[in-house]
Amino acid sequence: MKSTDKLDVREIRRKLGMNQSQFWSKIGVTQSGGSRYESGRNIPRPVQALLRLVHVEQIDINKVRKEDVEVAEFLKASNPDLFKTLKKEARAKRKDRA
Repeated sequence: MKSTDKLDVREIRRKLGMNQSQFWSKIGVTQSGGSRYESGRNIPRPVQALLRLVHVEQIDINKVRKEDVEVAEFLKASNPDLFKTLKKEARAKRKDRA
């Protein structure tokens, strides 16, 4: 699931077991705004991006810091093998916690 263009937002919310208020407030959208999106209104690209990060990729955007992104980008560009290794280890650790 990479793009929210074709995703059923209502279905994502239901699979997560959240009501509209819980689901949409995590990305700064009101319940009524979320309801309109779930009813078929076009979702703006920035909201789509936040939706993907928070509800598909399961990223807590309150913990994201610019310097963390910069370090990851630097590592990926300067040492791609180490980046891939660390990425695999992080995934394995995340699966162990689940």
